[in-house]
Amino acid sequence: MQTLIVFIFVLSFLVFVHEFGHFIFAKRAGILVREFAIGFGPKVFTKMRGETLYSIRLLPLGGYVRMAGEDAEIVEIKTGTTVYAIQSDEGKLNHLYLYEPSQMDVHSFEVGRLLEADLEKELYVVLEKQDGSEQKYFLDPQAIVHYDNKTQMQIAPYDRQFGSRTVGQKAMTIFAGPLFNILLTIVLFAVYTFMTGVEDRLPVDRVIANSPAAEAGIQTGDLIVAIDGEKVNNMDSLRYKLLESKGNPVTITVKRDGKELNFPVTPQKSGEIYQIGVYFNINEMKREATLMESVADGFKQTYDWSVIILDGFGKLITGQLGIKSLGGPVQMGSITGEAAKAGFEQLIRWTALLSLNLGIFNLLPIPALDGSRLVFIGIEAVRGRPVNPNKESFVHFVGFALLIMLMIVVTFNDIKKVFFPG
Repeated sequence: MQTLIVFIFVLSFLVFVHEFGHFIFAKRAGILVREFAIGFGPKVFTKMRGETLYSIRLLPLGGYVRMAGEDAEIVEIKTGTTVYAIQSDEGKLNHLYLYEPSQMDVHSFEVGRLLEADLEKELYVVLEKQDGSEQKYFLDPQAIVHYDNKTQMQIAPYDRQFGSRTVGQKAMTIFAGPLFNILLTIVLFAVYTFMTGVEDRLPVDRVIANSPAAEAGIQTGDLIVAIDGEKVNNMDSLRYKLLESKGNPVTITVKRDGKELNFPVTPQKSGEIYQIGVYFNINEMKREATLMESVADGFKQTYDWSVIILDGFGKLITGQLGIKSLGGPVQMGSITGEAAKAGFEQLIRWTALLSLNLGIFNLLPIPALDGSRLVFIGIEAVRGRPVNPNKESFVHFVGFALLIMLMIVVTFNDIKKVFFPG
């Protein structure tokens, strides 16, 4: 239960940061944000503040910011409907009830049968009064249509809709979600480094007997400084260089008694990684980090891990890695629980990695993801007009369906790995 709670908290936090990026830049562009939601499914908590409904939903596996005009607008009033409208001090209608409000004085309303309406551009309605006369009323740009006691919707003038914004504003609004995840990664890595210190040495504490390192001649007390001539000074860079070798011989450079020595070593595969058979003393690998070093390391680790993640995606596409190597919600939850048990610092580091994965994954040009939406905005910039909304929606729908299928397969793999590891 503790693992589940920690995982939900971490995932919800990452989703919040992602959607907050969309939200902030939508607001900056003047777009009406109808809802800021964490999770999917039935509403658990809602709060209306200003123009936006803030909600927490039952399934904590995502979230969304619903912007006016992003999909086909659903604010409409059918011709012939009897409208009960409230007129503001400026003479504009700011509340339109499509039913007779029982707890309000109907005599204070402008009442009539709807003959004509424009809720997006000219903002007006034409009502047929009880005496048969017709009267045109202009609408407040923030007018609210009340469908029944529980359902209401603010109108969205065209200049408040997503589609009315410039290509740059639309692109930045979509890009801001992944961007905020990447910025969060930098901050979390910087915090982690400040708390744990800078890892800038690889002093060998113990060499496993009969291991590749022992057979090559590496000894306790050696300081590993390079692999194939490229500097390595932390565990992550060492692991990646060994993984990159794919088990082929590498040249490991060590410092011993002030001299640099080179040893040919053939890494051994162990599961999904490659090892040479040495242990390091974590206390000797690090020193305290200054604030500037922590910030710099936050950027460096974000860059280094981005390269690793993109390389992994590339290997998935080329078939070098199979779908069984992917991890989904179950595995992420399990690892999050283990990170929490290992301490607050490790939880911060794991959260940073999840945030970076979320940011980069969303930038991939896969239908239904932010990357795909940016592709359509790019096409709009080139051709001078947007792609047909119905065609774009269909592409995203198909992409979403495929992502759900992939999630089911990955979750099935997760369950086998976590609960039936044999």
